Amino acid sequence: MSHVIEMIGIRKEFPGIVANDDITLQVEEGEIHAILGENGAGKSTLMSILFGLYRPDRGIIKVRGKEVHITSPNDAFDLGIGMVHQHFQLVHNFTVAENIILGKEGGFVYDIKSASKKIKEISDRYGLSVDPEMVIEEITVGMQQRVEILKMLYRDADILIFDEPTAVLTPQEIDELMQIMRNLAAEGKSIILITHKLDEIKAVAERCTIIRRGKLIDVVDVKSTSAEDMAALMVGRPVSFKVEKSEAMPKDVVLEIRNLNVMNNKKVLGVKDFSLSVRRGEIVGIAGVDGNGQSELVEAISGLRKVESGNIIFNGKDITNASILERNEMGLGHIPEDRQKRGLILSLPLSTNFVVKEFFKEPYSRHGILNNEAIEEYGEKIIDKFDVRSGEGIHSYAGKLSGGNQQKAIIGREIEADPELLIAVQPTRGLDVGAIEFIHKELVKERDNNKAVLLVSFELDEIFNLSDRIAVMNAGRLIDIVYTKDTDEHAVGLMMAGIKKEERSEE
Repeated sequence: MSHVIEMIGIRKEFPGIVANDDITLQVEEGEIHAILGENGAGKSTLMSILFGLYRPDRGIIKVRGKEVHITSPNDAFDLGIGMVHQHFQLVHNFTVAENIILGKEGGFVYDIKSASKKIKEISDRYGLSVDPEMVIEEITVGMQQRVEILKMLYRDADILIFDEPTAVLTPQEIDELMQIMRNLAAEGKSIILITHKLDEIKAVAERCTIIRRGKLIDVVDVKSTSAEDMAALMVGRPVSFKVEKSEAMPKDVVLEIRNLNVMNNKKVLGVKDFSLSVRRGEIVGIAGVDGNGQSELVEAISGLRKVESGNIIFNGKDITNASILERNEMGLGHIPEDRQKRGLILSLPLSTNFVVKEFFKEPYSRHGILNNEAIEEYGEKIIDKFDVRSGEGIHSYAGKLSGGNQQKAIIGREIEADPELLIAVQPTRGLDVGAIEFIHKELVKERDNNKAVLLVSFELDEIFNLSDRIAVMNAGRLIDIVYTKDTDEHAVGLMMAGIKKEERSEE
């Protein structure tokens, strides 16, 4: 096979950090080639160079054997290179067809009918199942991702870059995306998959380029290399995939939810008559397919969403109508689902983000005057303990960090605040296996330090790995609460589909 892409000796520096240090990548025509690396290893930077978003400080790029200079995404498109970014670039009140032809059709007049016909043909050919007439805001996140894929195919791209494509997808959508990738490769497309999820690499990739801290470590054959060996190459040490923890010793109730009803954004009940208790010294996991009321529940507990009826009791005090500040002061920690909207102020440095919930207290301020020395000392502690990687340390703006490092920054801030109750929503989304191992240990440590942890995750293996009890949600309702040691993934999967225990026993 011939190389469709060659990136030879690529170097890229940013202030305080060498993102790519003499990296070489070779992708063969028609293959699915994975790029594996820790958060901040330089994977996205390398692909941003290939797509024309950055220019390399040194190195050569060849496309189909010919040396090229890619100075913008338009240059990349002209060479048949397309990219699906982590955060989709779609106009939400436009239709699928309008989004796909945006910036492609020349002049002020375009033929939406013929464009829609072409989009439908491409969609059918690759098994994308996208309706060109649907409005973006009315379709699922997984379907929006397919629109991004269609945008590339509509522009005749035959080299497709997927940057962490499964971070926001449900397990079923992930399986469907893997099949779409296989369909694309079978048609002769070359796919570069940036990920840190080893099971996805094992499922679809043929070869894998492994990067660590900006350097090329190895290129391995996926079939003949174990997930454990790839993880060790990525992190630089053996990684455990199983959380070591003793049996929980739960004590008094910290959080009690009584008959809670909460509206969703469509002004219908997203949480219906929901009751649950979480005790000190245990991790309670909430399992369910995304969109079944988990977000509304968490927002109600944390004070971000109004409660229609029912009560939320925290350490014996009714906080149903309490302010967010009051909840914070009582010791409620929250790792939010959307790190960029809810977790960080992207336009401020890390040092400020770390004290954003308590900057008005000593030692961070006194008589209304900030103590920058104390703020910076606290920030350095979090960066060091949680391995938050950034070019300029605590002075780096939060928006400049990779997604995984943004996540570690939020987790570090929330855990270091020593909360009585920690609500962790998708805590390891976007993290590599080394970081996942560390965060899982930290959550168990919180439990063992006599704190209460409420875990919301769409990864069933994470729910089973960490939780002592599992509460299953479907369509906003609590289906059942089970002890992890007494159940299995199949039983919980049926409950996630809305099938209760007594209905299963009748089968």
